[in-house]
Amino acid sequence: MRFSLIPHRLFATYDQVTPALLQGLGIRLLLCDLDYTLAPKYVPHPDEKLHRWVQQMQEAGVRVMILSNNRSPRRVETFCRPLGITYVGHAGKPAVRGFYQAMEQAGVTAKETAMLGDKLLTDVLGARRSGVLALMVEPAGGPRGAWNHVLHALQAPFKAMVKEKDL
Repeated sequence: MRFSLIPHRLFATYDQVTPALLQGLGIRLLLCDLDYTLAPKYVPHPDEKLHRWVQQMQEAGVRVMILSNNRSPRRVETFCRPLGITYVGHAGKPAVRGFYQAMEQAGVTAKETAMLGDKLLTDVLGARRSGVLALMVEPAGGPRGAWNHVLHALQAPFKAMVKEKDL
């Protein structure tokens, strides 16, 4: 089992992850966390910028899928439907089950998969344990609430160890 809290790459926002970057790395499936990765948790629907980004990924042959720990499918379904993308909900990150389920649905291997998220203890750790490329973004809309401020402050030393940064 792989255990690392250091992401492979660090980005300020999701849209800095480009189709060309992923194609160059051989990535065919991009798993994305939803809340604070693609949009703040309080934003119920995707905006035009996200629509364009998903479309560009699809046109480049990169499938985008949501991998969410959200226990209620309502939030994830409501967000994914207008984008025309699928999701694996109640994924249990950092457990590998949800990662493997998504890869099986997409018909790809771990080497062809990347995970984009904003949290080390769920997104990055789960990606590393699953053998997929771990991409991290700063939280969309900034961390909200005391717990998220503490959590994101604790991530700082690990983010500082990332070798390739696009901040």
